[in-house]
Amino acid sequence: MQHNWSRYLRLIIALLVAFFVVGLWVGYPLMGLTIGLTVYLVWTLLQLRRLHHWLHHPDDSDEAPGSIGLWGEIFDGLHRMHQTHQRSRDLLQTRINRVQESTNAMRDGVIMTDAEGAMEWWNWSAEYLLGFRRDTDRGQPIHNLIRSPAFKTYFDARDYREPMDLKSPAKPHIHLQVQISLFGDDDRLIVAKDVTRLFQLEQMRRDFVSNVSHEMRTPLTVISGYLETLSDNADDAPPRWRRAIGTMTQQAERMEALITDLILLAKLETGEQHVDDRVTDIDALIRYICRDAQAVSGEGQHVIETDIGERHFLFGDENQLRSAFSNIIFNAVKYTPAGGNIKVKWHTDREGAHLSVKDSGIGIDPIHIPRLTERFYRADPSRHQQTGGTGLGLAIVKHVLLNHDGTLEINSHPGDGSEFVCHFPRSRITEAPIETA
Repeated sequence: MQHNWSRYLRLIIALLVAFFVVGLWVGYPLMGLTIGLTVYLVWTLLQLRRLHHWLHHPDDSDEAPGSIGLWGEIFDGLHRMHQTHQRSRDLLQTRINRVQESTNAMRDGVIMTDAEGAMEWWNWSAEYLLGFRRDTDRGQPIHNLIRSPAFKTYFDARDYREPMDLKSPAKPHIHLQVQISLFGDDDRLIVAKDVTRLFQLEQMRRDFVSNVSHEMRTPLTVISGYLETLSDNADDAPPRWRRAIGTMTQQAERMEALITDLILLAKLETGEQHVDDRVTDIDALIRYICRDAQAVSGEGQHVIETDIGERHFLFGDENQLRSAFSNIIFNAVKYTPAGGNIKVKWHTDREGAHLSVKDSGIGIDPIHIPRLTERFYRADPSRHQQTGGTGLGLAIVKHVLLNHDGTLEINSHPGDGSEFVCHFPRSRITEAPIETA
């Protein structure tokens, strides 16, 4: 390139010298030099004009304007750059079209918005599931099309670790699960999945459990009544009958506890049990539960220590909180060997309020922890047979905490005991008791 530039410069100098010599020969050297400069200037302006026209109308011709010298090389270089750019653009457009075609083939709705929620692109499934229209909705804020306060809160919170469920604004019978991901300059990729079938199956399961639990309660009450009568007169019965009556009574009591837990869990899941948010004295509640836990311990002689901070008033449903705290503390008693130590601690900090129940039991293998709050999940079935557990306690705890905007944390290792921590947000802490929240 440097060689070509030097040759072009020598050519210009030679041209000007030739015009100067001609002018000198006719007696007007300066006029000859001026004419040479004018010719060069006109030729340069002509090349600039051709370049300007080509840059503004690149599609008029597939070839670059023809020229010689440096201008010819400029035209050829720009032409090669233009062709490379076109190939890259075509390749990129092909990939974009392929991505859009594959996304349009998805059954899940896919929506792209900017940081403010303005609609940029969506696939055909999003039109069906959410009722979007391509001719009018592009550029519209998504909050104007999905008019749900819960969705707006979820969108603005920027905490997308868990999906959210909502009904379709266009088809209320469709239940959607929405997951948002961040990309680019704080833009959003929203995926809406149709979970109507799963919702219906879950609702059927809840209705079945609830109905069966209620239907079983009446005959079980009758059976328990007759067993109680037989137990009162067991002294007159043969020894093997007394043993059978005792076993049946024990199993009937276990079945009664199971049905009670099932009905409570069904109410928590379906929202039938209203959350009566009142100020609850956590100090009195925990001490009451710990006294009952000491009675449950009986001959086990567990050492139950309590540590309750000054800020111990919480907005919440006292009955639900009593059920959740009782399950955790009673579990610590049941699964801690006799003479073991159980520490119950309530404290507050910048994050909120926390109830910690730590025992010196045999612990739980960490592989079981993610599933402990599932109904009927048993990390060690033999332990439940010995303690009479129903397998629903931690499922009840999880739903009570969800009703109180809280979360459950479980820390445990085999041989090191277990710690269950209930976390509550700061918004539920109050300094002094008042009548209602």
